[in-house]
Amino acid sequence: MTRPRGRRTRVLLLFGGRSAEHDVSRVSAVSVARALDPSRYEILPVGITPDGQWLLGGEARKALAAGRDAIPDAFVVEGVPVTEMPDPSRRELVPLDPATGEALVDAGFDVVLPLLHGPYGEDGTVQGLFELADVPYVGSGVVGSAVAMDKVVMKRVFAAAGLPVAEWRVLRDGHEVRAFSERVEIELGYPCFVKPANMGSSVGVSKARDRAELEAAIELALRFDEWAIAEEAIVGREIEVGILGDDPPEASVPAEIVPGDEFYSYADKYETDAAELLVPAPLAAEEAERVRALAIEAFEACRCEAMARVDFFFEEDGRGFLLNEVNTIPGFTSISQYPRMWQESGVPYPELLDRLIDLAFERHDRRARRAGRQRGG
Repeated sequence: MTRPRGRRTRVLLLFGGRSAEHDVSRVSAVSVARALDPSRYEILPVGITPDGQWLLGGEARKALAAGRDAIPDAFVVEGVPVTEMPDPSRRELVPLDPATGEALVDAGFDVVLPLLHGPYGEDGTVQGLFELADVPYVGSGVVGSAVAMDKVVMKRVFAAAGLPVAEWRVLRDGHEVRAFSERVEIELGYPCFVKPANMGSSVGVSKARDRAELEAAIELALRFDEWAIAEEAIVGREIEVGILGDDPPEASVPAEIVPGDEFYSYADKYETDAAELLVPAPLAAEEAERVRALAIEAFEACRCEAMARVDFFFEEDGRGFLLNEVNTIPGFTSISQYPRMWQESGVPYPELLDRLIDLAFERHDRRARRAGRQRGG
């Protein structure tokens, strides 16, 4: 399916979701809605509640119809319930009247732009739904999304590809916390960081300086996921690179994060302007080329597609660049790094979204041709 001709492309903007990053997603969706050219795109806002209900936004549609100045700081997840997509050939949701169960309005669309950070949105689950429904969608597919979301699997992939990473250890819920803590003390030392394996935006991340803080950090991480990962603390700079496309992928100019908090926390990312983003990062030319090349290698090792933000630590007098993680649905808020890095690289926000949507259609066409060959068509 290529872009429609003679009319605006209808984008199903999917936000909210079941993860702890629900509110971040609502803010990202507003930034994207403001950046999409209204002469080229019609937006169908659909929010997912924390318990998983899909709602066609009423207030969001009113705000979008009234123009960019009427769009709020964050979309509210509200509206009429929708069923699953009933017929892959039709590419539409069906909003239902809660009282009668009757279909209410036309909710057809051409492409999905999912801004669902974290589990049940960035981890391959909703991407699998899109594949089953045979609809074009922005971002990585099932494999890349799942690998990059799970920090344990991702680091194992990095290691298999020979990419540089910091030391780390992993614990599964139900296993002995004391024995794990002793191992972390001996092998990683203090301070160290503890994270849920499947979470983003620094949700559930703690810095531990002693045994008591370590065990509390593990307990917190396990509230968010069945697996917790402990990592050595790196004394170094935080460098990030944006990736766009997939055959071949392109790397943006690197950026450097100067945290406003003790580490680059949730508040730094989404609630305050305390963190400073230096774009481009103050790196020597050969250092910038090295980190851009490593970002592309990490992106391809994880089988990612279309977009990602790749995060590094930089030990200037030690091991050099160490991969931290790949984020397949990076933040798209007004202070998010991914669009700002591409802006500095010569790709303005609206053009960035155009290219991502084009990539969604191109991938869908490739897969449709392959499916046709498999069927003998």
